[in-house]
Amino acid sequence: MGGTEHLGVRREGATLVLTLNRPEAKNALSLPMLVGLYDGWLEADADDGIRSVVLTGAGGTFCAGMDLKALAGKGMEGEQYRDRLKADPDLHWKAMLRHHRPRKPVIAAVEGYCVAGGTEILQGTDIRVAAASATFGLFEVRRGLFPIGGSTVRLPRQIARTHALEMLLTGRPYTAEEAARIGLVGRVVPDGTALDAALDIAERVNACGPLAVEAVKASVYETAEMTETDGLAAELKRGWPIFDTADAKEGARAFAEKRPPQYRRE
Repeated sequence: MGGTEHLGVRREGATLVLTLNRPEAKNALSLPMLVGLYDGWLEADADDGIRSVVLTGAGGTFCAGMDLKALAGKGMEGEQYRDRLKADPDLHWKAMLRHHRPRKPVIAAVEGYCVAGGTEILQGTDIRVAAASATFGLFEVRRGLFPIGGSTVRLPRQIARTHALEMLLTGRPYTAEEAARIGLVGRVVPDGTALDAALDIAERVNACGPLAVEAVKASVYETAEMTETDGLAAELKRGWPIFDTADAKEGARAFAEKRPPQYRRE
């Protein structure tokens, strides 16, 4: 199990919990954090014992975005990781889920600030839980910057264009209630309970057939930009093989026998 000084990694049963851990800087993105994140996504992909991932932040904050001091040329912590970035210049985009999509479901548990790069990473997650006092927004234009983590492409595909453009072009903060109303997050819970709620969702995901879960997630993203006809054809291509798996037979047998299923990824 990996992790760095700015990214905590732990297991909760079949769930891998990744914690952005730089609370003194509101979990602003750093090189150690990005390296740890990418390694976490790779670990989740490689380990069949992991069925879901929960992404959260330490110290009551999710992520306040890029370290602007580093961007201004004042240096970024974690120089020892520079060789990783040189070996893979795309590593930071993969870490932020811009150029990488884990095959396991990723559930975001948001407390406090989830702004700029935090909101951009959020768009790469699959299910999103927010604490009541959480704050969202893409502040880049207020600093004369561009939200290059994918937001001009992803956000209008995830929420109504008018809401996406207001968020992108005004750079204003959004409350958790507003974020839920426009569809950026799916659930708002009391402060301090976002992680527990995300872990509860993860546990429900983990109880399902893993081959089915991964195929369903893949189908949703694969067909998103297809015509309905092409999408339905692609869905059949992904879905039919699931019915021939031992897990599918176990699911039906467990239902008939009124017991929890024991899935084996077969």
